Amino acid sequence: MLSAAEIQSASDLLWRCWQDGTTIAELPRALRPATRAEGYAIQARLEAHSTRALFGWKIAATSRAGQKHINVSEPLAGRLLAEHVSASGAELPFGINHMKVAEMEFAFRLGRDLPPRGTLYEVAEVMGAVDALHPAIEMPDSRFADFTVSGAPQLIADNACAHLFVLGEPTPAAWRAVDLAQHRVVCRVGSIEREGKGENVLGDPRLALTWLVNELSRLGLPLAAGQVISTGTCITPVPIAPGDEVHGDFGIFGRVSVKLRYG
Repeated sequence: MLSAAEIQSASDLLWRCWQDGTTIAELPRALRPATRAEGYAIQARLEAHSTRALFGWKIAATSRAGQKHINVSEPLAGRLLAEHVSASGAELPFGINHMKVAEMEFAFRLGRDLPPRGTLYEVAEVMGAVDALHPAIEMPDSRFADFTVSGAPQLIADNACAHLFVLGEPTPAAWRAVDLAQHRVVCRVGSIEREGKGENVLGDPRLALTWLVNELSRLGLPLAAGQVISTGTCITPVPIAPGDEVHGDFGIFGRVSVKLRYG
């Protein structure tokens, strides 16, 4: 079992890699999480580096494509730090990104708190706490040179591969009456176009959101009104490079975009 000092050292190492754009093969053996719980304990220390309130949460590996991409068999939760979130239409430096992919995601903004508790939250209760639906783009990354061999505990410690997140405007559409599982989402990057559906996200983005709420509840972590939860990629991740413009078309739910400049 890792000590508090070892958890802090592991988190500090991953944070330095994130800020410097560097990678490591894996955490040193003495600092390496053996369980998902230890991974989350390391991840939690990253939040202290943010000067603003926690923006929200993300879920990695909610689709078969996402799980294959990082070689895990179940979802992982990560924190969205406010300093790494931008509005649709932003122009961002590509910087050093090792994964080099973009993902299209349904994101939900909460209208009320969902505190941890001993019983599982049901989908209807979770959706009753949602205030808005947004189209979103995630551009993940990892601090591990080969993230396909890191394993779930280390990837959780690595903030579930969080990096840059772009949030679209809340949809004005009556989205609650729409079957999100069957809703079509398209990503365009240059000549590349990829299509997916909400069902690629744990069968339905609503199910993914409920998974996240219960995962955090088990860890004793609350979700707060105003926080945004991004539910994972609906498409096979699309390759990106400096100079690209990434466009997400969510149909009646709106569009979201980002331009990646050199530098």
